[in-house]
Amino acid sequence: MTVRAWAELLRISALFTVPGDALAGAAAAGRRPGRSTALAVGSSLCLYEAGMALNDWADRDEDAVDRPHRPIPSGRITPRAALTAAGALTGAGLALAARAGRPALTVAAGLAATVWAYDLRLKHTPAGPAAMAAARALDLLLGAVATPPGAAPAPARAALPAAALLGAHTYAVTSVSRHEAQGGSTTAPLAALAAVAGIAGSLVRERRTVRNAPARLLIPALTGAYLRTTARPLVHAALNPSPPLTQRAVGSGIRAMIPLQAALAARAGAAGPGLAVLGLVPLARALSRKVSPT
Repeated sequence: MTVRAWAELLRISALFTVPGDALAGAAAAGRRPGRSTALAVGSSLCLYEAGMALNDWADRDEDAVDRPHRPIPSGRITPRAALTAAGALTGAGLALAARAGRPALTVAAGLAATVWAYDLRLKHTPAGPAAMAAARALDLLLGAVATPPGAAPAPARAALPAAALLGAHTYAVTSVSRHEAQGGSTTAPLAALAAVAGIAGSLVRERRTVRNAPARLLIPALTGAYLRTTARPLVHAALNPSPPLTQRAVGSGIRAMIPLQAALAARAGAAGPGLAVLGLVPLARALSRKVSPT
């Protein structure tokens, strides 16, 4: 079991799409990033990687046929090791969330349950994309409700619109990903493209309500980065729904979560966190050339 094998199993290039969930959630709740936000980010990272390990454990028989190069079917990581890692990472994620307050632990428990339900039951059902969307939305809400010791619990209601937009993007990308092994779907990329356009339109329309001038000016640029990251690969996948182009569209859709999270933070008036999240884009792009995020 090598470091490379674990990097592939955990899809570490996709890790950079995770911290922005909690940062956008904290911004939507009107909180500055702090210790509680860092704990929420740590919890999110652990639960995300738990899902990755569990995903390959659950798909080991399917991967033996369609993706024999993956770490488990190739023999580089044992199924038992992957399942143990999933359990340990889930426990670590819940422990970190508990230190960010009871509301954070409650949301993290719901997130963990959604992740395990998706990987073990829902992934190959019509409810799969909705479950994945719910997981991302809950991840953003985790950042919204995480509170420092002695502080009043943050209401999650203010973060619900941002969670809905992130969930809509996740639903669209997950719907496309269901065809990445075999290809053949033109409808899914087109539907995802329509969803992306709708999300971008919502971000730009709502910039007028942002009082912070730097944040208001950032929103069009961040929205443009979101569109540039995801729109063209989706168009290519719609025109030629082959497995390689579909996989490329999925990978771009995953990376597009970073500028989307940045735009959501800016929409909440948090220009600094928005720029900090956007700074993860080069890292995600560079690492995705070495380890596939899908």
